[in-house]
Amino acid sequence: MADPKGFLNHDREVAKTRPVEERVKDWNEVYQPGSLLPIISKQASRCMDCGIPFCHNGCPLGNLIPEWNDYAYREDWEAASERLHATNNFPEFTGRLCPAPCEAACVLGINQPPVTIKNVEVSIIDKAWDNGDVTPQPPERLSGKTVAVIGSGPAGLAAAQQLTRAGHTVAVYERADRIGGLLRYGIPEFKMEKRHINRRIEQMRAEGTKFRTEVEIGRDIDAAKLRRRYDAVVIAAGSTTSRDLPAPGRDLKGIHFAMEYLPLANKVQEGDLTVAPISAEGKHVVVIGGGDTGADCVGTAHRQGALSVTQLEIMPKPGEERNEGQPWPTFPMLYKVTSAHEEGGERIYSVNTTHFEGDEDGNVQALHLIEVEFKDGKLEQKPGTERKIPAQLVTLAMGFTGTDKENGLVEQFGLELDERGNIARDAEFETNVPGVFVAGDAGRGQSLIVWAIAEGRSAAKGVDRFLTGASSLPAPIKPTDRALAV
Repeated sequence: MADPKGFLNHDREVAKTRPVEERVKDWNEVYQPGSLLPIISKQASRCMDCGIPFCHNGCPLGNLIPEWNDYAYREDWEAASERLHATNNFPEFTGRLCPAPCEAACVLGINQPPVTIKNVEVSIIDKAWDNGDVTPQPPERLSGKTVAVIGSGPAGLAAAQQLTRAGHTVAVYERADRIGGLLRYGIPEFKMEKRHINRRIEQMRAEGTKFRTEVEIGRDIDAAKLRRRYDAVVIAAGSTTSRDLPAPGRDLKGIHFAMEYLPLANKVQEGDLTVAPISAEGKHVVVIGGGDTGADCVGTAHRQGALSVTQLEIMPKPGEERNEGQPWPTFPMLYKVTSAHEEGGERIYSVNTTHFEGDEDGNVQALHLIEVEFKDGKLEQKPGTERKIPAQLVTLAMGFTGTDKENGLVEQFGLELDERGNIARDAEFETNVPGVFVAGDAGRGQSLIVWAIAEGRSAAKGVDRFLTGASSLPAPIKPTDRALAV
């Protein structure tokens, strides 16, 4: 145990953010550089090294949290990094982007603020990179087997790295011009600077993983031909079909899916564009959808110089405390103020969009909404609550409905879908087509980055067993673990 009295002697402290007026003028990460290291040893000491560490259960990866908390408390950064990487290929991603279900399951959180697990995690990995403790781990020998991974998001990268280290020759196919999937073009720079992805890609290249960009399986290469070319295939294409809003006026100019809007801002940061073709500058912006993707749109609009930003959510405003239906150690749906929300704008709950209004040139100018409420388990409109708000740019951030069905990948492989429209798979993550496996959102449905990495690692074990008859690779989860999803 790090410090038997740590949780008594120290209050919870989290990473400090830069002042709003400073950070909205740039695209750098919102946190103050170096603000964590002076406090992280004390924060790690709050871990009680519980006899039953529920944080393990809360984390789909099964991270060895009490162990690396102890090493962080003692400032043994090399040992802490080793324990962190034992279960997680990319802790710098999860330490910045995961909503930390492990903290919701922390035993200390029953009656005190939980341990800042996420902050400890990112401190360990950042220190490891600074100290040169993160190095390539090429396999000692090659198996002679080849694997194609479709998609380079967290699930695909995790599967590729595990399989490469197991000795297989792995090629990752990505339809975008750069590797990273939604990490690259869905996550704004202010949440995670892309240098963190770039150095992981270089590590994976040094280990032997091959990358093929601007190649879409199903369009550029027939999926059936790809299967014949490789000994196994992992589909990690993500859940990329955005949920639409079929309201009158939807065809007006200025209404876009979040994943049409966000990548362009990232393209500017990559130096590909001088100005984003879809920009919030000088406009009244409305974001429909109250989740993390919606918050990303809010923060992006602030940095582009929006006149106003309004975020709409059809569900009621969550509470600030756990309710009886979400007891510890489950992950509660609580009211959350992200860094983007700290920067301004308005959030409106329990409203539904009735229609959009445009000008004579076909540009959206206003959004009409009405308040809604639950009655007898059904969502009903409240008469007399209609109103309109200015809207010259609208982003739809209402989630995703499954993997892309239009590029031919599903049809060409001959894949079966489950009742939710995701690619069906068995307990080994194998689809109905022998040798074709699926990991991440393409099989699970829209979920968290930590689930994506866990699924990639688990699918890699299934592939390794398929190719060699046995596998020593770790498998943190099975597809049947959906009940644990958050």
